[in-house]
Amino acid sequence: MKIIEQRRELNKRIKRAKVIFLMAHKDLDLDALGSCVGLSLILKQRKKDCYIIIDDKKHELGVEKILRELDGCIPVIRGEDIDKYLYPNNKRNLLIVLDTNKTELVQNQDILKKIDTKVIIDHHDLGKTTIKDALIINDDEVSSTCEMITELTEFYDVELDPYYATVLLSGIVLDTNNFTLKTSAETYYAAYYLANLGASAKKVQYLLKQDVEEYTERQKLLTGIETINKKIALTKASPYTIYRREDLAKVADTLLFFNNIEASFVIGKLGKDTVGISARSLGNFNITRILEKLGGGGDDYNGAARFENTTISKVEQELKKAIAKEEGE
Repeated sequence: MKIIEQRRELNKRIKRAKVIFLMAHKDLDLDALGSCVGLSLILKQRKKDCYIIIDDKKHELGVEKILRELDGCIPVIRGEDIDKYLYPNNKRNLLIVLDTNKTELVQNQDILKKIDTKVIIDHHDLGKTTIKDALIINDDEVSSTCEMITELTEFYDVELDPYYATVLLSGIVLDTNNFTLKTSAETYYAAYYLANLGASAKKVQYLLKQDVEEYTERQKLLTGIETINKKIALTKASPYTIYRREDLAKVADTLLFFNNIEASFVIGKLGKDTVGISARSLGNFNITRILEKLGGGGDDYNGAARFENTTISKVEQELKKAIAKEEGE
């Protein structure tokens, strides 16, 4: 795994740092939060001052549960307060970005300008907006960032409490959609390793539990499914309903369970003037090329794009054009 191969470069930066900040993508999910929590434990064992930056005002249920249960146990700060924690010599500050490599997706873009030394630990494809001035530890063959951090905790023989092992396992389960996507022998081994440390499958399912009203709202997206070339599923939401990014992603995951479907695209409003696309693939259809044409990105299995000041209909038209071009129609 690349994180082990690049551990020496990672170690150099960690050893030199006096204060280390961890930051993941906006709209935290269990993989983003889990990897931050897991890495904070590694850094704590190495006696480093470490803070997790979270600016999200709303959280999905699993993330909210973890943050509530770990309140006071993990060092969480807001980006606007970072000046209080920065070490006077900026060269001794380190920022580690997890579960994303894109500038526009991080919790707080201003932090990228405030800290010179940066490391990226991620499993998504690199792109035009990848953070440039950083040590990039990127492995797009692994299931999740939590799998990468699990590998690191085993390598350094970090003592993980069963609860923290469960948090890491929940990130793996989420990003593999219950071990149905992007799952390798190493992924199963990571799950086995965490289970041996006491990770609870029952607790993972508790963290993945969904709100009934939100689930019902997502189901509405399954009523107008359109198929393209009998292998691509596409659906769009009502222009009068605003969804969270993870809601669109969950619907995209669901669409892959239908017969013959190799890729899925879900379009919906993420805000008053913002439209998003969430895409999924079984790995046989290149969703990344399509999304990059629309200003988004992803990897062989997951992808997304975001549009400002437009409509769902216009985004749908552009998406269909990009698919048609990719399919050679």
